[in-house]
Amino acid sequence: MALRSGSRRKFSSHKPVPHFNSLDEITLQNAWLTIGVFDGVHRGHQEIIHRLTAGAHADEAPAVVLTFFPHPAVVLGNKSDFKCLTTPEERAVLIESLGVDVVITHPFDLALAAQTADEFMRRVARTLGLRRLLVGYDFALGHGREGNVARLTELGKILGYEVQTIPPVTNGQETISSTRIRQQIVAGEVTAAAASLGRCYALTGAVIHGDGRGKRINIPTANLEIPAEKVIPANGVYACWAWVSGKKYPSVTNVGIRPTFTPEEYAPHVETHLLDFDRDLYGQEVRLEFVARLREERRFPSVEALVGQIQADIRQAREIP
Repeated sequence: MALRSGSRRKFSSHKPVPHFNSLDEITLQNAWLTIGVFDGVHRGHQEIIHRLTAGAHADEAPAVVLTFFPHPAVVLGNKSDFKCLTTPEERAVLIESLGVDVVITHPFDLALAAQTADEFMRRVARTLGLRRLLVGYDFALGHGREGNVARLTELGKILGYEVQTIPPVTNGQETISSTRIRQQIVAGEVTAAAASLGRCYALTGAVIHGDGRGKRINIPTANLEIPAEKVIPANGVYACWAWVSGKKYPSVTNVGIRPTFTPEEYAPHVETHLLDFDRDLYGQEVRLEFVARLREERRFPSVEALVGQIQADIRQAREIP
């Protein structure tokens, strides 16, 4: 996607939005840019991107988001078990929905992490014809995070771009952050997480064959295969919205080891019962949006007691807006 120097093309939200896997795949002129991991694309991220698109489009310039994969915590912190709020694909879709013109998911590795802010920004400025850079108040890049706002502003005077700093977004008590949202989800606090995300936390996966117990007790469930890198809510029972082929259904979801039947297991399963739904879902993709936690997961003395509790869970879920 290249523009000739000096051309004036009017940029606006359009579909499909180009999604590039490297800075090497694109050349632009006069771009407005924001840089970050943007895991979760929460309300703080959304504020930056809204300001980016509004300013860029008023300036008839491309609004570009540059993000990275894998997460720096995996590469620099050697955290092989690190879990993300969004996969690269989910993150790109969320960013695209905010009206940007280009999304770039650049590979993050030790070589990139070792670059100075000067080296990296020269590459970005050359590739995108950078005109304006929008960043959060505490943003930094480059080796040792030496490229803070002050340093990026100095480089901008040399490389021909301006820096615009966006203040933090709070939930009334604390600054919204991806780290805090991950903590909330791991604790099962999905309603609080949704307030910071600006939407319900979601898991998407293909429906795989389970043990069939749900069908035998007349409460069939869809077992989802969840990407290994995704944060999974704490074990428990949740009221959810389940999206199937573009349609939304209320559902009750169990996350956990199913202690009434398989107390010896340790890896959590995600299985959901769609209300008012009776079609086969095997092999289809289901998206679960976690609305509220109904209760903790626990072992019941009998199948009858479990069924009674699930029916109570269903009634409670129906009452949640």
